Amino acid sequence: MAYAHEVKDAPVAATLLGEAVVAWRTADGRAHAMRDLCIHRGTALSLGWVADDCLVCPYHAWRYDASGACVRIPQSATTTIPAKARTPVYQCLERYGLIWVCLSDAPPAYALPEIPEFESGDWKVVNTGPFTWQANASRQVENFTDFGHFPWVHPGLLGDPERPVVPEHSVETREHVLHYTIVRPEAPNSDDFKVFANEQTVQPERRSRYELHLPYTIVLRLGWGGTKGMVYFFASQPEKADRCRGYCIIGRNYDFDDPDSTLQEFERVIFGQDQRIVESQRPEQVPFDLADELHLKFDAVAVAYRRAMRAQGLG
Repeated sequence: MAYAHEVKDAPVAATLLGEAVVAWRTADGRAHAMRDLCIHRGTALSLGWVADDCLVCPYHAWRYDASGACVRIPQSATTTIPAKARTPVYQCLERYGLIWVCLSDAPPAYALPEIPEFESGDWKVVNTGPFTWQANASRQVENFTDFGHFPWVHPGLLGDPERPVVPEHSVETREHVLHYTIVRPEAPNSDDFKVFANEQTVQPERRSRYELHLPYTIVLRLGWGGTKGMVYFFASQPEKADRCRGYCIIGRNYDFDDPDSTLQEFERVIFGQDQRIVESQRPEQVPFDLADELHLKFDAVAVAYRRAMRAQGLG
C-alpha cells in the first residue's frame, strides 16, 4: 500500500480496491492502517496528525487510537464517547520495505513471497518508483512479464529489434504461483545505464527465473552464468478498477557503490516507456476469457495467468 519510508511521523493516504485507507505509526514504530474516515463528519484522517499514539482528525480534533476507537472529543469533554465513534482498522504488515494491508478480517488468502536475498544483508536493495498508471493492476503485472515487447518498447535497454524472436519457454502453475524461466540474448548495457552484470566483450545472455504470485506480485531472479545476480520484486497495488500503483524493489550482489539513483532512473525510463502503451489497452482489465484476445505460442505466460486467475476465482 505504501513504501515503508513514506510512512514516517505523519499519516499517509492511500487507496486500495476503491477503499480510502490511512497508514500511520505509533511511537513504537509499528505501522497501522485504518479507514481514512472520521465518523463525525466524514473527514479524511490522513489530513490530520499523530499525537499520543492516536490519529487526530484535522476538522474537530477527534482522536482515534490504534484499535480504531475514538478516545477524545474535545468539544464535549463531559459526554460519554459513543460506541459508534470509531473507524474500521485493517490488518497491516511491514516487510521488504513495504506496508501491506488486508481489508478483510479473515487471514490473507496468500502468504507473501519468500525473498531471502533481501533479508540476508549481502545484497544491496533499492526502491524504485512507485509508478502510478491509469490502468488495471492486472495489465501492469502482465506487462512486467511480457517478453515480446522488449525489442520494440525498450530497444537498446532490454531488447534488440534485430532479435525479436521470443525463446521457447513453458509455465508450471503450482497453486497460486506461476513458475517459468527464459534464457535469451539481450542488448549490452547502455552507456547511460550500466546496471546489469553481463560481459561487454561477448553477446550477453540472460537467464530470467520468474515467480508470478497471484494476483499482482512477481519475483524475478536474473543471472548471467556467474556469481553475480539481481532480484526484482514487483507488486502492483490495485487502487481502483482503472488505476494502479506499482512498487519495484531491486536487489543485487554487486556494484554496491553505485548510487541508488542509477537504478531508480533506469526504471523510471523503462516504466515510462511501458506506461503509454499499457494505458492505451482496452479493456483496462486483462480479459480473463481466452477467447477475448488472440494468443500465440510465445504468449504462454499470458495464457497461464488468465487460466490461473480464473481457477483461483480472481478473474
